[in-house]
Amino acid sequence: MDEIKQKDRQYILGTYGRFDLHIVRGKGSVCEDEQGKKYIDLGSGIGVNSLGYCDDGWVKAVEEQLETLQHTSNLYYTSPSALLAEALCSRTGYSKVFFCNSGAEANEAAIKTARKYSFDKYGQGRNKIITLNKSFHGRTMATLTATAQEAMHNFFFPFNEGFEYCEKDIEDIKSRQGVCAVMLEFIQGEGGVIPLDKHFVEQVYDYCKSNDILFIADEVQTGVGRTGRFLCSEHYGVKPDVTTLAKGLGGGLPIGAMLAGEKCADVMGAGTHGSTFGGNPVVCAGGRYVLSRLTDEFLGEVREKGELVKELLIGAKGVKSVSGLGLMLGIELEEKKASDVVKECINRGVIPLTAKEKVRLLPPLIITKEELKKAVGILKEVIGE
Repeated sequence: MDEIKQKDRQYILGTYGRFDLHIVRGKGSVCEDEQGKKYIDLGSGIGVNSLGYCDDGWVKAVEEQLETLQHTSNLYYTSPSALLAEALCSRTGYSKVFFCNSGAEANEAAIKTARKYSFDKYGQGRNKIITLNKSFHGRTMATLTATAQEAMHNFFFPFNEGFEYCEKDIEDIKSRQGVCAVMLEFIQGEGGVIPLDKHFVEQVYDYCKSNDILFIADEVQTGVGRTGRFLCSEHYGVKPDVTTLAKGLGGGLPIGAMLAGEKCADVMGAGTHGSTFGGNPVVCAGGRYVLSRLTDEFLGEVREKGELVKELLIGAKGVKSVSGLGLMLGIELEEKKASDVVKECINRGVIPLTAKEKVRLLPPLIITKEELKKAVGILKEVIGE
């Protein structure tokens, strides 16, 4: 074991089941270990490195801001946060943005917004938030409670009140009382890359709209071009009251964002919420550059690459099915364990991920078709052996 791995195990809390890989540098869709071995990355830091490793334009934007102003309090104005907020609102049609540091924090902001919206309008007692079974919304106490996966709830009792879990069934949702919001992922990423049925989403959306229940979309993993549209909601033809983003928005730096529609734009006033590092100038400079790259042509290529991967995998030996949209894909295996496939792929120079029993692919959006063909070829070899 090299010195860094030894120090990691000695000094860092053991909350991660790490693979035996020490990444030291990267460029584009390829990274290297300490021995100089190259790997095609099909995980992009779990969907974070949307433009790959060390994109030249992104690095320039970040460095220029770093040399100007690295941080100041949210008690003052800064250009990068205001300009990124403008770009996000112009791109999505939302009214206002709250910046934070992660997807969990963005979802926390959405939860608080929903509760306050309902309290301001209807008073106490209308505060429950519905989430769907197999959902994943974060690891803070509130977002872990919102996560409807019993296995993740072990050890951490007692949990917060005010969350109810429903099947993907509109009648189940309609039967719940005292509800202020429904929060869902259009594609349940950690739950196994499971896309929601479009008709079900439309039913939930219409029910929420008719009953003044907030419709919250957790697009922490699906947003910012991951599915081939800037927001996954575009595939479903709905406009949530609140959408949360993170991961790929910063291009590799920590950021979260809650997008608030007109109904929620003025719910959270001064002092009701905050984040010390939210809207950090350096991070927002990186985010602005990411948005500048996500043109319609670029997103069209993301959709094409996703279809290419599906064509290469569907019907391959050992592959039972492929789910997902764009470059967010899940591979259901006939026999092999997903963790075993990932381990062997890493040995052969390809880095995929897992999601429950599936192999999950979240490559950088800039990955080339040639790189995808090579990486998926190795993946198919491992699965089919």
